[in-house]
Amino acid sequence: MKIDEIRDLSAEDIENNLDEAREELMRMRFQRATGELTNHNLPSYTRKKIARLITALKEKQAEEKSEGEA
Repeated sequence: MKIDEIRDLSAEDIENNLDEAREELMRMRFQRATGELTNHNLPSYTRKKIARLITALKEKQAEEKSEGEA
């Protein structure tokens, strides 16, 4: 998911996607420990996805805060 697609989502949708991505990363860590993970690049991609989601969420929160003050 690209950052432009994430920015189009609502804050609630971003939070839901963030929770799902964190759970997915946790499952990948278990798979790596047990030797079941076949693509070792996926955890890196998922961490980057989490970072994008957090960034977009903070932007939305800052935007809402600035609109509330005006």
